[in-house]
Amino acid sequence: MFEIDGKLVSLDVIEQNFFCNLTVCKGHCCVQGSSGAPLTDEETQILDRIFETIRPRLTPEGVAAVEAQGKWIVDRDGDKVTTLVDSGPCAYAVNDGIIVKCAIEMAWRDGEVDFQKPISCHLYPIRIKRCGDFDALNYEQIPLCFEATEKGERLGVPVYRFLKEPLIRKYGEAFYDELCLVASEWKKQKGNQALGNRH
Repeated sequence: MFEIDGKLVSLDVIEQNFFCNLTVCKGHCCVQGSSGAPLTDEETQILDRIFETIRPRLTPEGVAAVEAQGKWIVDRDGDKVTTLVDSGPCAYAVNDGIIVKCAIEMAWRDGEVDFQKPISCHLYPIRIKRCGDFDALNYEQIPLCFEATEKGERLGVPVYRFLKEPLIRKYGEAFYDELCLVASEWKKQKGNQALGNRH
């Protein structure tokens, strides 16, 4: 791992390639999983504030889940997460018949709310875990995203490049610029090592 501005960044974030392929996965990262999307304390307050605005966009099942459980819940690990419908889809997920989308983000794109979506969703497949005084950024690989990995390989887009926007949203441009510099130096170093091994 690399330490950048008080964050621990996994080597996979730099070395692995990724480019979301919605035409294949259909947005099912909003459907699969045993728990909802992780939320910060600030985000739980935001959901409380904007819920009535986004409510009309939710499915009847999503609304029922929120009314029964709350706008967010604490899961079995003690983490604050989005509410699920019957331990399945996120309560804020909607299906247009082709792709599963986020009702929060749809409202944001239409200028109805000032919150795009939970940063954990925006940053996926990077997952953040608190490690002592540090945020640890890890690349989470799941079978659902196999095609995204393949597409990233074809296009030559590393995880951190694909997630430029959410990384800047979370940590700022200075952090992202430093991450790009570290990645460049690391790849250059690996290239020199490979060259040296040929002689």
